Amino acid sequence: MIEPARALIADAKSLAIVCHIHPDGDALGSSLALAASARLAGIRSVASFSEPFVLSPIYDYLPLDLLVPPAEFPVDSPLVVSIDAASVDRLGTLAGVVDAAGTLVVIDHHISNKGFGTVDLIDPTAAASAEIVYRLIRALEWPVDQTVANALLTGIVTDTGRFQYSNTTPDTLRIAAELLEAGASPEVIGQNMYERVPFGFLKVEADVLGRSQLDGTLVWSVLYLDDVRRWGVGVEDTDSLIDTVRLAWEARVAALIKELDDRSYKVSLRSRGETDVAAIASAHGGGGHHNAAGFSHPGPPEAIVEAIKERL
Repeated sequence: MIEPARALIADAKSLAIVCHIHPDGDALGSSLALAASARLAGIRSVASFSEPFVLSPIYDYLPLDLLVPPAEFPVDSPLVVSIDAASVDRLGTLAGVVDAAGTLVVIDHHISNKGFGTVDLIDPTAAASAEIVYRLIRALEWPVDQTVANALLTGIVTDTGRFQYSNTTPDTLRIAAELLEAGASPEVIGQNMYERVPFGFLKVEADVLGRSQLDGTLVWSVLYLDDVRRWGVGVEDTDSLIDTVRLAWEARVAALIKELDDRSYKVSLRSRGETDVAAIASAHGGGGHHNAAGFSHPGPPEAIVEAIKERL
């Protein structure tokens, strides 16, 4: 399964790596890990993602120097690698660059990904794209130093919910152990990903929890632009809010509705296991996994809630 992708990448003189818009720990960690390992192997590499080209400071421990703004992404790269994007449209403004690529390798673990590359390396049984990237790096016999190991373990930790989601497998834990042996630092990842927020986040969290609603088996809330502006917090700093909203034990499904700069909304969904939220997200042009998914919607929030309830 890995061989076609390995063969293409092994022959490359340079790599241009792209991940999905609003990257999470898996998309960002997997992309930077592959770029960092490629450079250690003597291959020129850069990574990027679509506007808004901003990241929370929690990712400062990753090799962010490998990132270039989307405007500087090499449009003439002979080989482009897409990581953790279930479809072309998830690449945002970089979708056109991918379409124009001479050779495209798609690496992903989303079951909704039907394949859009010259070579598709898609494994829905993998807990994170980072697992697939790790196997690819090993097949390439490229180095895995502490930087690469930290980036890969970040992807695995975030997409398994710190190894507590049902997608965690024995292979997941074996790979994590090998990454620890390579120098990954759980304390660095844990402190940055789960124990680091600006003070204003606490105020935003209070606003969001204060307007939360329990509607049958659905718990939901809204994050408005005014919330983040009032307390001086970036939208990119609020990804963990859904994990607080979903704590209500009465709910089977949780939804956090985030207002964006263009007044549309980004919706994050979580399930306790009985409900396939990826199916709900896919019905609205989004995607994800059985227990964690998301989609975009023009709003307003009340219409979004009704749309979710109809699917429930």
